[in-house]
Amino acid sequence: MRNRIDARLYGRPDRLGLLLCAVGAAALLWLPFMLFKANRILPGTPHSLFATLPAGSALAVLMVITATGAVALFVTDGRIRLGVALLALAALAVALAAGANALRPPGNAVARIAPGSGFWLLAVAVGLLAADALTRLAPRPLARVMLLLAFLALCAVALRSGAFDNLSVMREYAVNAERFGRELRTHLLLALGSLGAAVLLALPLGFVCFRHRRLRAAVLVALNLVQTIPAIALFGILMAPLAALATAAPWVAALGIRGIGAAPAAIALFLYSLLPIVANTVVGLARVPPETVEAARGMGMTGAQVLARIELPLALPVLLTGIRIVLVQNIGLTTVAALIGAGGLGAFVFQGIGQTAIDLVLLGTIPAIVLAFAAAILLDALIEVLDRGSAAAPDGVPLDLAGGVAA
Repeated sequence: MRNRIDARLYGRPDRLGLLLCAVGAAALLWLPFMLFKANRILPGTPHSLFATLPAGSALAVLMVITATGAVALFVTDGRIRLGVALLALAALAVALAAGANALRPPGNAVARIAPGSGFWLLAVAVGLLAADALTRLAPRPLARVMLLLAFLALCAVALRSGAFDNLSVMREYAVNAERFGRELRTHLLLALGSLGAAVLLALPLGFVCFRHRRLRAAVLVALNLVQTIPAIALFGILMAPLAALATAAPWVAALGIRGIGAAPAAIALFLYSLLPIVANTVVGLARVPPETVEAARGMGMTGAQVLARIELPLALPVLLTGIRIVLVQNIGLTTVAALIGAGGLGAFVFQGIGQTAIDLVLLGTIPAIVLAFAAAILLDALIEVLDRGSAAAPDGVPLDLAGGVAA
């Protein structure tokens, strides 16, 4: 019995574990754990883990990281890997807060203390170990959502506790707190608003494309061409006609439609959103079993009833997959839209780049990453629940963007 348990828990050195251990060792030996900067612009002075924390605390963190590496190498049980990875993340967070408090000069409001490249590499390595553990465990959708909510709640409590206030990114947040809330709302409004408008057009358009093959090919090719245009180029293409329209019709300008700002950003995001939703609508409807549709018609259902009660519910998981793709895409592209004055979290990113203030860049990028990550997890969980509850259907039909659904 013991041999069977050992075989289940322990095995040969894990390949991912070897990579993560190599990355962690390089981060500890050659890269700085934290940076002390005299102000927000200067590159900063590097500090190792032992130069940042007292010897006892640094040794404790090193022991946790070493134990995490051993688990990553030799332990295959997903629960143990996940537990150790979460412990290592907690140890890194505590070390980061303690290091910021230790390095901050008393009464100095200008100095900045930031995580070094060693900390970021360690955090990425431990995060990959946690992701690998979750993949091995394959938790149910509700469990994934609960883990996400618990993680976000712990992060919120930790940030509100004040333990991380001496970190440079939190100092930037303290200076821009009111503006941060405004830009976050703008970011969400652009991403969600363009998605909602695209859904209203793309769903009926996808249904029409599913019914008419010739129209399907033309529409999908046109929408695919839009996807090939880089975001910056599409923003620029839209600026000229919108500026001319605002000049010719002052009432349009009064509505906020101008060559720069939210209008070209929203239109570009709307255009980028169409292809995934239209294509997935076609694929979702194509995977509905024809015998199910015929049975519904044999029961006397009208075409509209078949669509509403049979086709759309069975196609819903695939439709939501397209919406998930668009939402994650829009959250990222909205960051770029700040270049044309649309606002959003990207405003901090490009302001920080212009001022060579990396901490201001992080103030915009970290929330955008969290938003995209959370949106993907929540929608993936919903899709899995709906997919399990839907009736049996044939395997997904491959999509040919030049000609629609392949035969």
